[in-house]
Amino acid sequence: MYPFKLVVIDLETTGNSPKKGEKIIQLSAVIIEGGKIIDQFTSFVSPGKPIPAFIEELTGINDDMVKDAPSFHEIAPKILEILDHGIFVAHNVQFDLSFLQAELEEAGYSPFKGPAFDTVELAKVALPSADSFKLTELSNSLSLSHVRPHQADSDAYVTAEILLYFIEELSKLPLVTLEKLHKLSNHLKSDLDLLFDSIVTKKQKHVEDLSDELEVYRGLALRKRKQHLTTHEEIDLNIPDIEGHLAQHVPFYEKREQQMEMMKEIGHAFDESQHIVIEAGTGVGKSLGYLWPAVLFAKRTQEKVVISTYTIQLQEQLLHKEIKLLEKISPTPFRTVLLKGKNHYINLFKFEQSLREDESQYDVVLTKMQILVWLTRTETGDMDELNLTSGGQLFWNRLKHDGWHLTHAKDPWVGKDFYLAARKNAQEADIIITNHSMLLTDMVRESSMLPSYDYLVIDEAHHLEKSARQHLGVIMDYLSIKFSTSQLGMLDHKQLFYRLDQLLSNHSVGLLTHPFELDKIIGQFYMDLEEAFSVLTSVFYKKARKRTGIQKIQLRITDEMKNSSYWQPVIMSMERVISGMKHIEREFQRVLDTIKEKKIKLLDKEKALIEEFYSFLVDLTELRTNFQTVFLKDLNNHVLWLDGDTRSLPNSLTIQAQPITVDVNLQNEIFAKKKSVVMTSATLTVSGSFHYFLNEIGLTDNVKKLQLTSPFDYHEVSRLFVPTDVPEIQQVQNEEYIEAISSHLIGVAQATKGRMLILFTSYDMLRKTYELMKESGLLEEYVLMAQGITSGSRTRLTKNFQRFDKAILFGTSSFWEGVDIPGEDLSCLAMVRLPFTPPDEPVNQAKSDILKAQGKNPFSSHSLPEAIIRFKQGVGRLIRRSSDRGIVIVYDRRIKTTRYGKAFLQSIPSMEVQEGDLFDLISWIEDWL
Repeated sequence: MYPFKLVVIDLETTGNSPKKGEKIIQLSAVIIEGGKIIDQFTSFVSPGKPIPAFIEELTGINDDMVKDAPSFHEIAPKILEILDHGIFVAHNVQFDLSFLQAELEEAGYSPFKGPAFDTVELAKVALPSADSFKLTELSNSLSLSHVRPHQADSDAYVTAEILLYFIEELSKLPLVTLEKLHKLSNHLKSDLDLLFDSIVTKKQKHVEDLSDELEVYRGLALRKRKQHLTTHEEIDLNIPDIEGHLAQHVPFYEKREQQMEMMKEIGHAFDESQHIVIEAGTGVGKSLGYLWPAVLFAKRTQEKVVISTYTIQLQEQLLHKEIKLLEKISPTPFRTVLLKGKNHYINLFKFEQSLREDESQYDVVLTKMQILVWLTRTETGDMDELNLTSGGQLFWNRLKHDGWHLTHAKDPWVGKDFYLAARKNAQEADIIITNHSMLLTDMVRESSMLPSYDYLVIDEAHHLEKSARQHLGVIMDYLSIKFSTSQLGMLDHKQLFYRLDQLLSNHSVGLLTHPFELDKIIGQFYMDLEEAFSVLTSVFYKKARKRTGIQKIQLRITDEMKNSSYWQPVIMSMERVISGMKHIEREFQRVLDTIKEKKIKLLDKEKALIEEFYSFLVDLTELRTNFQTVFLKDLNNHVLWLDGDTRSLPNSLTIQAQPITVDVNLQNEIFAKKKSVVMTSATLTVSGSFHYFLNEIGLTDNVKKLQLTSPFDYHEVSRLFVPTDVPEIQQVQNEEYIEAISSHLIGVAQATKGRMLILFTSYDMLRKTYELMKESGLLEEYVLMAQGITSGSRTRLTKNFQRFDKAILFGTSSFWEGVDIPGEDLSCLAMVRLPFTPPDEPVNQAKSDILKAQGKNPFSSHSLPEAIIRFKQGVGRLIRRSSDRGIVIVYDRRIKTTRYGKAFLQSIPSMEVQEGDLFDLISWIEDWL
C-alpha cells in the first residue's frame, strides 16, 4: 500500500488553549499500516482540575470518569512510542498537535518532530463539494458509524476511516489530475505533499485505464457529458392517478386532499392561461403540488414551464428530491435543468491558464486543487457545488464566466463550455428551475438567458416584491469596489495593466496614451476613489443617527439632503472618479478592439489574459454606471441609503438604492407578458385576504385565489402563550425589557430542557439577551448558540442545535423562515417582540411617505400586514411534521392588548391561546410538552 505509518490522534480537553492552563481529559491514537487499521490506544487523562459543565455536555466525560485516570506524564512515553517514525494525523491537526506538544513540553519530553497530515485540509481537496468539513457531518455523509461524537476513541477511529476513504478516492483520480495536485500540494499547510507523492509514484508504475465516465482534454480530466434523448409521447395520466404512484414510492404516504386540489387548480390555470395565487399551509406538500401539473402540461403541450425559487436550498431540494421522485413515477421521461446566471459557471480556458501561473498563495492553491478534483465529478460546472474558502471565492472571480471578447472560435474550450451547455440544455428542457434573482435580472436584460417561455411558477412568492426591489436597484460596498478596481493596478503592481502592457509590447500594438501617462491616470483614479469615499464616510458619520451601545448605523439620503451644501463635495468627488473611469475604459476598450480587429495571433495564455481583461472592463463599466445612477442621476421612485459599522469605516460602508415600489415593473414585465403565472407560498394572506400581497406585486385583477389550510391539527399539537409578568415593550427602556425577558427565558429553558429557538427583530437585542443568559450561571449545562456570535452559517447553527440535547438557539431576521427543525429537537419557539420593521428603516420610511401622500394609513396599509406575514413565517418554524408538538411564547403583549393584535392571531392556524405568569407557563409546559 503506502510506505508510511499513520497515527491518527484525537484529544478531548477542558478548553481550547493550553497556554491558559487547559488540559487533556482523553486521548486516543489509531495506528494505520499497509493501508489498514492495526491497533488503537485510548486513555482517559486526569486534568488535575474540574471539567467545565459545557465540556461535560459536549463530550459526555465527567469528573468521576477521570478521577482515577493516569496523568499525562504517566502516558507520555506510550504516546511517543506510538508516534515514533509515524505521521501525525488529526482532524484540524493544528489544534491536536499544538496541544499535545504543550503537554509533552510541560511533562519534560521533547516535542514530536515528524510530519503531519490534516484531514480537514485533505477533505477540502478530496470532497470539494461537501456541505461541511466537520467530522460528524463528514462521517454522516459517508455513512460511517460515529457512535460517540466528541469522545476521543470514537472521533479518532472515524477520522482514521475517513482518511483511508480519502486515500482510496484520490487514488482513483486520473494521473493527469494527480500530477497537478502533487505539484500544488507543496504549498499546503500540512505535509500532504508526501501523500500525493506516494499516490503519483504508485500510479506511474502502471499503464492507466481511464474510466469511461472521464475524458482528458488539453491536459485536464473532465467528466463526460451525458447525452439526453428527447421524447414526445402522449400522456394520459391525470392528477388523481398520481396518488397510487406516490403510495408506492413514498414511505408512510398519507393522502392530502389539499395537495390534490392544488394540482388540479394549477393544471386548470395552465390550460386556461390564467394567473393563480395559492397559499399552501405547512404540510400541504406544495413542491409536488406544482411540479406534477407542470410536468404533465409541459409534456402534453411541448411548452416549457419555468419554476423560480428564492433560495438555493429549495432549488437543490426540488432537483434532488421531488424531481427524482417524479422521474420514478412519471409514465414518460421528462427533462429538468437548473439554470443560473453565467457568473456561476467556470470558464475552463481561464482556469487552464491559471494552472500555468506559479502561485503559492494558500487559498488560491487550495481552490485550484478543489477545482481539479471537482472537474472529474461535475456535470454542470456550477460553482455553487463547491465549498470554497472566502479567499477561494475571491479567486473564483478570476475564473467566472463573463462571455467572450474574442470570438468563440479563439477559445479552445468552447466545445466543453459549461455555460453554453446549460443554455443548450435549457432549450431542450421541459422544466427549467431558476431563482428569483435570475428571473428578475433576465426581465431587465436586453439579451435573455432563459429560453422563450409563457408558463411560470413562482415558489416562495412572498419574497417576489423584495427580490424585485433588490434586482431593479443598486448595491455597492467599499471592500468589493476596492477589490475589483485593484485588479487593474499600476505598472509597478504587476497586475492586469502591467501584464497587458507586456503583451502589447510583444505584438507592437500601441496605446493612444503612453503607458507612463496612463499609469499616472490610473494612480490619480485610485487617489480620487479614496478621497471620494473619505468625503462620503465623513458625511455619513456626521449625519447618521447614533444609538448608545449600537455600532451599526444607517442614513437615508433624501432629495433635501442631495440639495444641501454638505452633499455637494460628495458629488464633486464622485464626478472626478467617474471621469477617471471613463478615460480608463475608453483607452483599454480601444486596445481590446484593435487586437480583435487586427486578428493578432495570440498564445493561449495571451488569449486568457485578454478574456480576463475583458471581464475586468465589464465589471468596471457596471461599477461606473452604478456610481452615475446613485450620485449623478435623479432617482425618481427610489430610496437611497448608506449602511455601516462605526468601528470599521469606510471598510463596512454599503451604498444601496432601490425602487420604492415595483408593482408596475412586475405587471408590465411578467404578468402582462406571460400566459399563466402560478404564485405560491405558505405565507401570503393577512386575516384570510391576499390583498396586501397582490397589491405589492401589481396583480389586482384577473387572478384566481386559493387558500389551502395545513392538514396538521394545530389545536391538538400546539399552544400559544402570552406572559403577563413581562413589561410592555413600549412602556419601558430597552435595557429593562431585555433584563425581564432574559430571566423569564432562563426559567422557560430549564422547564423545556432547551430545545428552544428564540427569535429577535434586532441583532443588538439578541446579543444583549444572549450575554445576560450566558452570564447568569443558571444555564451551565446548556449549549447556547447565537447568530452572529457563534461562528457558522444559519444551516451550520441549525445542524449544531440538533446535535445537543440541551440547546438554545438565538436568531434574527433570516431565522424567521427557512429553518427546518422537525421532531423533538425543537419544542419551544419564543418571539421576543412582534416583527415590525423599524419605522426609520429607509424602504419602510419611503413607502410610508408615499402612502401618506395617497391619503392612506401607512401602519394598516403596509407595516401591519408585513409584520403579520413575518409572524406567520416564525410560527411556521415550530410544526414541520404531523407528529411534532410544540409551544409558541410571544413576549410582546401587544398581541393581546391592542386592537390589531387580533389580526396576528387570526392569520395563523387556530390553536389554544393562554395568558399567565412564569409559574403558570412552567406548570403548563411540564403538563403538556
